[in-house]
Amino acid sequence: MSDDTASADDPDAEGADETGEDGAAPKKKLNKFVLIGAAAALVLALGGGAAFFFLFMGGPPSGEAMAAAKPSIFYDLPEMTVNLSAEEGQKEQFLKLNISLEVADQSVIDLIEPNMPRVLDAFQVYLRELRKSDLEGSAGLYLLKEELRRRVNIAVQPAEVDGILFKEILVQ
Repeated sequence: MSDDTASADDPDAEGADETGEDGAAPKKKLNKFVLIGAAAALVLALGGGAAFFFLFMGGPPSGEAMAAAKPSIFYDLPEMTVNLSAEEGQKEQFLKLNISLEVADQSVIDLIEPNMPRVLDAFQVYLRELRKSDLEGSAGLYLLKEELRRRVNIAVQPAEVDGILFKEILVQ
């Protein structure tokens, strides 16, 4: 028999080519697993270090940062009741609102108070054009809040209102 036929029929001859006498192939597989494990450990260590840095190294807020965050002041507007724009075939519907304006300090309120008739007029004109469907869902209320804030800021320039807070909203 030739060496070619003997090696094709002999399973030991084939295994001897792959592993060699000292078993080199199993070491290569072991090295791959060690390499993958080391890379995974490195990624976890870097991620843990980054998480620790961002969560704990900032420390508690300093006294300066706490002093810079002043509490807001709220100014209550008078209760408003308006009739909504009726869609065809529907009965008349009303909107009742209680709103607070959020401002940075008392000086802004001092600028708003003389312009209150202008603010209420801007709100009334806008609210009377709304339909019940405009007020449905959180998106409708968010748009209402942003539009009212825009209108009050136009009416009281140069003062600026930081936010509109709904104390009560009732659609009948």
